[in-house]
Amino acid sequence: MKFQIEWHYKSSKQKQLTFYSDFTDANEAFIIIGDLERTGRAKEIYLISEDGQRWTVKEAKKLFEEIQTEPHDITVYFDGGFHHDMQVAGLGAVIYFTQNGFPQRIRVNTQLEQIESNNESEYAAFYFAVQQLEEMGVHHIQVTFKGDSQVVLNQLAGEWPCFEETFNKYLDRIEDKLQELGIKPIYEPISRKDNEEADQLATQALQGVTIASRKRI
Repeated sequence: MKFQIEWHYKSSKQKQLTFYSDFTDANEAFIIIGDLERTGRAKEIYLISEDGQRWTVKEAKKLFEEIQTEPHDITVYFDGGFHHDMQVAGLGAVIYFTQNGFPQRIRVNTQLEQIESNNESEYAAFYFAVQQLEEMGVHHIQVTFKGDSQVVLNQLAGEWPCFEETFNKYLDRIEDKLQELGIKPIYEPISRKDNEEADQLATQALQGVTIASRKRI
């Protein structure tokens, strides 16, 4: 979890200024705040979380303690594969996160019927990944989504238009679910090589091999 520090400075001549830090790791932010408080020049200090909410130091520490028991620092990789003759998709998702002080990984896949194209399989894979986050209890937190489908990610980011009715329905469904969960998405297109783990899961799903694993890493 990261915070931005909002520091209200008071000089010896009672002049007041407000400074903002870059976003930094929560533990580091609390150390910096301790240093600022020792200067005697801090009239007020607040912390701003990545979702834009403003917290007192006491509130932020309580929030941070609560979040440690929930999944956080989440990065999701997704990929969809498509078998044209069978009209079947293989969906793969890999989720890296931290919980209770331990980095962990979930790998999961599934097969989906009545899919008409490879592009549709990519939208379906993204929604499948979001469903996994919901099952994990992820809510009101920033999540980074990575995949090799620039079309899906750029359309979700609002940078590319979508003219296909079927794909627009997927986009609406994805955005509604993210909003329902309070997830603030960060979209990062990556190369196919960097998405090998999710790609392998999608391929295994097409082959009828089901994967559902969770482990500390």
